[in-house]
Amino acid sequence: MNIDKELLQKIAHLARLEMPESAEKEIKESLESVLNWMSELDEIDTSNVKPLTHMSLEINALREDKVVQSISREEGLKNAPKQDGEYFRVPKVME
Repeated sequence: MNIDKELLQKIAHLARLEMPESAEKEIKESLESVLNWMSELDEIDTSNVKPLTHMSLEINALREDKVVQSISREEGLKNAPKQDGEYFRVPKVME
């Protein structure tokens, strides 16, 4: 698939990306390469392949969700760089 400058600018706009003109050629070639590879995948017969819902056959071993006391609040806070007796104190990240 050929990607022209107009389509490249539209994709960049939709993705909310700023694309300098110096990078347009490299990005265009990269996108064309990916799309050409995808078109090769269209040629493969997948009519007898079941769709996947998960990428592995692993099954999660879930534990019962219940509250247990593992350590006391004091033990949990004793090595904290800053604490107020009940909670960890951390720097403010939002104003």
